[in-house]
Amino acid sequence: MKGTVFIVDDDEAMRDSLGMLMRSVGFDYEVFADAQSFLDNYKDDRSGCLVLDIRMPGMSGLDLQQKLQDMKLDIPILFITGHGDIPMAVEAMKRGAVDFFQKPFRDQALLDRIGQVLTKADADREKLVESQEIRMRLEKLTAREREVMSLIVEGLGNKVVAANLGISQRTVELHRAHVMQKMQAMSLAQLVQMAMVAE
Repeated sequence: MKGTVFIVDDDEAMRDSLGMLMRSVGFDYEVFADAQSFLDNYKDDRSGCLVLDIRMPGMSGLDLQQKLQDMKLDIPILFITGHGDIPMAVEAMKRGAVDFFQKPFRDQALLDRIGQVLTKADADREKLVESQEIRMRLEKLTAREREVMSLIVEGLGNKVVAANLGISQRTVELHRAHVMQKMQAMSLAQLVQMAMVAE
């Protein structure tokens, strides 16, 4: 897991204890005393998750969640809540938080959930990078090559593609070879997968 656990809590003892917990299992982590410090330091090219206190002076955890959504920053959030904060936590879940933990919580339960979230965040980031690479390759195709590609990924043979586009079968074969090369596809199945990822 490559992600970082970002801990935002105004309680210094809680920050220290969460930091020690992350260190004990080898998670990369960073701690922040308030929501604004986190916002000032966070870059959206980093994968990870946010362990966030729901109640803080100034910008609350819910306010930070809203701010991140407004900024189109998609980071999984696990809220830490006190006993009286359950309605707020439910509201946070409705807004997309992945989980909430009521104090006092079991350390292992929190660690297990963070592990699941980081694994998923890593996979999501890899998919995003892959789809960006595929789109860059698609941009290298000529308009005709794109037409040929869209028909061959539908399962049409060269002869049918040639008839549909009003070109010779030999020309289709040439375009098809260029498509495979530019898309770096080793097989038709791989090309179909790439087309699905790009969509």
